[in-house]
Amino acid sequence: MNALENDRAITTFTADGRQFLTFRLADEEYGVEILRVQEIKGYSKITPLPNTPPEIKGVMNLRGTVVPIIDLRVRFGLRETEYNRFTVIIVVTVGTKIVGLVVDAVSDVLNVTSQDAVAAPDLGSGVDTSFITGIARTGERLITLLNVDRLVGFSATAA
Repeated sequence: MNALENDRAITTFTADGRQFLTFRLADEEYGVEILRVQEIKGYSKITPLPNTPPEIKGVMNLRGTVVPIIDLRVRFGLRETEYNRFTVIIVVTVGTKIVGLVVDAVSDVLNVTSQDAVAAPDLGSGVDTSFITGIARTGERLITLLNVDRLVGFSATAA
């Protein structure tokens, strides 16, 4: 997607003032569209799976549904840290699947209008920013808005 198409996508994406659940990883803030969030739960036991990528921590039982759990710190190449009382799992829907995202802490719900958002910067061909929808500005804060489908690597139409 070229810069103009990307700019149109972020404008269309946020023109109606969509809401994003914001969360922290290390010292940075990220947001996922609130309509994709099924629930937020405290960190609980995860059953590891053999032969999975390092960011896949395993699976958990969520009311009878086996949910894969992805540690976003590892997914983003950040230093791993010990989970604490603020660590949460954001359960999101990706097409027909449910996935849990481990984050350091949930911040708040943010209303994002087209005036508050800009397209993701072009960092060159060597940097994968395909899972970044855009950047939201609120005061002095910059929040990276994420495309959940691309972030977890599932197609939105996957069954």
